[in-house]
Order: sequence, then structure tokens, then C-alpha cells
Amino acid sequence: MAPLPGAEVVHRPLQLYRYLLRCCKQLPNQNLQHHYKHAVRQSFRVHADEEDPERIQQIIRRAIEDADWVMNKYKNKAS
Repeated sequence: MAPLPGAEVVHRPLQLYRYLLRCCKQLPNQNLQHHYKHAVRQSFRVHADEEDPERIQQIIRRAIEDADWVMNKYKNKAS
């Protein structure tokens, strides 16, 4: 299960970046949103020089899985 609709069409880094920032907006409070937005930005800086297409797709898949985990974590706490 994807955290937000649209995860299945994320194939490029910029699409992933936008997708993850939209996920952050769904978090329950400003502190969490700020924390995860910062983490997303930092991760993109770290991987900015990645050129291997297979590795990029691996990073995208992992980022979506991680976003799913985070969204479920805070969804369950809100319930």
C-alpha cells in the first residue's frame, strides 16, 4: 500500500522529491512535517551525484517503502 496515490507513477528523482514532500504535508503536526521535509532534502543532496539508473530506481523504491512506513506509523498513532 502506497502512502499517497501516485506512488506507482514515480520513476524519476524529481517526481520522487515532489511525492515525498506531498507525503510530508499529510503528517499530523508541523514539527513532524518539518523534520521529514528536512530529511527528504538531505537525502536528495546526498544522492544528487548518483548516475547509475538501476541504483536510482532502487533508491526510489526504498524511499517509497520508507514513506509508506512513516505514514502508517503516524496514521496508527492518530487512530
